[in-house]
Amino acid sequence: MKKKHVIYSAVILAITADNAQAQSNVTLYGLIDSGINYVTNTQTGRNANGTLNGKSSVSMSDGGVHGMFGSRWGLKGTEELGGGLKAIFTLESGFGANNGALAQGGAMFGRQAFVGLTGRAGTVTVGRQYDITGDFLGPISPAMLAGISGCLPGDVDGLGRSRRINNTIKYVSPTYRGMSFGAMYAPGGRTGDLTGSQVWALAANYTLEDFSFAAGYFNARDPNLSAFGNNPNSPGAASNNMGSIGSPTAAQVNPIFAGYASAHTYETYSAGASYAIGHATLGLVYSHVAFKALGDLNAGPNPFGYTGTAIFNNGTATLTYLLAPDASVGLSYTYTHGGGVAGHEGSTYHQLTAAARYFLSKRTELYALGTYQIAHGTDSLGQPAVANIELLSASSTNHQFAARAGIVHRF
Repeated sequence: MKKKHVIYSAVILAITADNAQAQSNVTLYGLIDSGINYVTNTQTGRNANGTLNGKSSVSMSDGGVHGMFGSRWGLKGTEELGGGLKAIFTLESGFGANNGALAQGGAMFGRQAFVGLTGRAGTVTVGRQYDITGDFLGPISPAMLAGISGCLPGDVDGLGRSRRINNTIKYVSPTYRGMSFGAMYAPGGRTGDLTGSQVWALAANYTLEDFSFAAGYFNARDPNLSAFGNNPNSPGAASNNMGSIGSPTAAQVNPIFAGYASAHTYETYSAGASYAIGHATLGLVYSHVAFKALGDLNAGPNPFGYTGTAIFNNGTATLTYLLAPDASVGLSYTYTHGGGVAGHEGSTYHQLTAAARYFLSKRTELYALGTYQIAHGTDSLGQPAVANIELLSASSTNHQFAARAGIVHRF
């Protein structure tokens, strides 16, 4: 009798699953971005006397390394619930196209993993999601030209959408007369500290014909853990998830702000606008970034004994031009000035990126891009600032050039 009951239950579950599937819509999607990179002055380590070693390199790489896009695949779906309300979900995994390895620290769905509801009142989603300021301002930043390759050094303001936040509740309003807004909150969940590792952000935009304006605010407590250290292989507060000081055999990582891992709070203010004139589109963005209350060892290490606040003021200008329905070119300039901390003059970074894209079809495109960066001053590691194009190994000098030719296929 018990066996019959188990079989009967299994049949009922199967029928229920079939009915649910019939009422829902699930889509498999993704893209593969692969190409060839050439990089000058790639840092390889440090000599016994403290000077940096470096050399040029040529390599095959995934689009997540100085490319237009990071390779990914995902599943997304909707279910009609009635009255204009839908259930939605997205599961998205990043991977290396050249070796098949999982990206985002080995997370199975490290790019996105969320579920929610959408309807006339807006959309609410819960899970691992992009920072909402990147959602609203990314489309008018240099990311619209060359993906994350054109963003600020270290993607210091997050508008290159290089960071995702775990345990996030996000709301995005419907668009009303060209205006929409959104908010997100992640509680953090540190025992005994209600605000420890919490993240919250606000963003809004307004569009009128060819003009668009967007603004956002982002705030993360213990950013070394909450904003930069939220992948499966990310260590705790005793380690630096923002970067590294390097070694005799390893390059430095994010020397732009790696020294600020002990910040109690990381916050950004950003605003930008874009305007389309014929086939040309101009985008301008300003962002203010602060690593505040340095010296909090519950957040991260502080090998240089920093206190106070480190500030970055940034500006970007991007111009794209549509040569034909299937071809475009563009140019972007980014300026980053780090105010440094007491006893340091700070650092300044100038970066120029050029890109060209040609679509062989709606799903397949060829592209070429080049980025040049030059640095001045003293960086967060207390050394003469070195160039560090986002996602590439830091330079051994104050300048660096990277070029890439690649192909993207969407499915």
